[in-house]
Amino acid sequence: MTISKELFEILACPKCKGDLIYKEAENCLICDKCKLMYPIKDDIPVMLIDEAIEIK
Repeated sequence: MTISKELFEILACPKCKGDLIYKEAENCLICDKCKLMYPIKDDIPVMLIDEAIEIK
């Protein structure tokens, strides 16, 4: 995991405050409820709604 377990446990979707799923292959965090993907750049999750990528 590129982000620490402790950090992952406290992260939530900034839009709905829901749980996130870590996708190691894509190096991102996903909110299934909002259908948004938050990229991880240089081991830092980019948790900005404006920078999130919509998924289907």
